[in-house]
Amino acid sequence: MAAPLELSCWGGGWGLPSVHSESLVVMAYAKFSGAPLKVNVIDNTWRGSRGDVPILTTEDNIVSQPAKILNFLRKQKYNADYELSAKQGADTLAYIALIEEKLLPAVLHTFWVESDNYLTVTKPWFASRIPFPLSLILPGRMSKGALNRILLTRGEPPLYHLREVEAQIYRDAKECLNLLSNRLGKSQFFFGDT
Repeated sequence: MAAPLELSCWGGGWGLPSVHSESLVVMAYAKFSGAPLKVNVIDNTWRGSRGDVPILTTEDNIVSQPAKILNFLRKQKYNADYELSAKQGADTLAYIALIEEKLLPAVLHTFWVESDNYLTVTKPWFASRIPFPLSLILPGRMSKGALNRILLTRGEPPLYHLREVEAQIYRDAKECLNLLSNRLGKSQFFFGDT
């Protein structure tokens, strides 16, 4: 019998099993691959053994970071891409790169940088799940981390100002969603009927 797989991640809200995009990536992959995960909600990421989530724990291993967790699951024979052809596998990698490059910055901006949304939705949600005094510190650090990631990948010339960066990331996100929508067409799945 395989070792139990436990995923520690941020909890859910707004109808999602987790509000943390990296946790959602792992949860979705586990669902598609049939990996039997037991989800442990730890709404205070500093309780995690390495300070970051998601964290996959087995009898012998502790794995963090989504890419490393997905690779670990593949090695345990939980592979959502098993039946894909080489071309479909390459297309999958291209879609992942497209989403990370074009869509993720807009999601990070919407949650963590756009001031009205951050102050009225994101910060209160996260702060309500973190014990005092960390509730005063951690949401701000997460916001600064998101802004730094956006500026690091998008703040180079000619986009010097945050407003210009913001306009570009939303244009890129719209383009990404349109490309994915056109690729999907009227089908329910990207590859075949599963």
